[in-house]
Amino acid sequence: MVLSIIYTVALGRRASLPVLFERGPKTLTGFAIGFVTDFLDTLGIGSYLTTTALFRATRYLDDDRHLPGTLNVGHTLALLAESLFFITAVQVEPLTLGSMVLAATIGGQVGSHIVSRLNRQLILRTISIAMLVTSTLMLSRITGLVDSLGSGNTAMGLSGLALLIGVVGNFILGVLMSAGVGLYAPCMVMVYLLGMNPLAAFPIMMTSCAALAPVVSLTFIKTESYHKKGLGWFIVGGVIGVVIAATLVKSLSLDVLSWIIVFVGFYTALTLFRASQKVEPA
Repeated sequence: MVLSIIYTVALGRRASLPVLFERGPKTLTGFAIGFVTDFLDTLGIGSYLTTTALFRATRYLDDDRHLPGTLNVGHTLALLAESLFFITAVQVEPLTLGSMVLAATIGGQVGSHIVSRLNRQLILRTISIAMLVTSTLMLSRITGLVDSLGSGNTAMGLSGLALLIGVVGNFILGVLMSAGVGLYAPCMVMVYLLGMNPLAAFPIMMTSCAALAPVVSLTFIKTESYHKKGLGWFIVGGVIGVVIAATLVKSLSLDVLSWIIVFVGFYTALTLFRASQKVEPA
């Protein structure tokens, strides 16, 4: 709650409400993208990959360099809303949860300072690689490979070397999330490989993102490395999507949709990489 207040105040001071809620040809597009991507995120399909694909398809962004910042700033309140709905659903050992969340938050802070200074070519290539990795991990999940990794795991916490690996791993994922790599899929794989119960991945993922996103966003807001005009409609759409998904949707078959998103993810990764080849290095 404190993080959400700090984030909201910072966003309001740096970008006035008239700018954030400016009406134009992209108003409905932004609202719809926010709603759809965070609705799906609440159901377990990461929002960063789908948002990037929809941004490219609709040409929502005027500057590709603002993609990482817009992803983080735009989805922060929705991620906080998700955590409020789901954080109490599964109990993970406090030391494991706290240390991994803190590591991701610090990683995000470090990464955001790096990403906000990258040129357009590096941004495009970083995001294309991020989408390739995320799509591959998502593919392994829907084919059952990831679930098989967690088969028989019962631990709800880590200790010793396994905890150290988890902390370092989540720090790296925090750095990558600031560049636009969704944390859900890689965090789930890591938790499974470390021997934890598959259910333990959810509070770790949700809390990591909820704590990480505001911290990362503050850097992008400070450096103004995000798409401002009309972003408020995107944010509102996202929060509404979370509320509806969390309160109304009890069961929904996402198999076909997941396959479509994986295909779109690979395709978008390819188009982003091709676009980066047409950009002169700064």
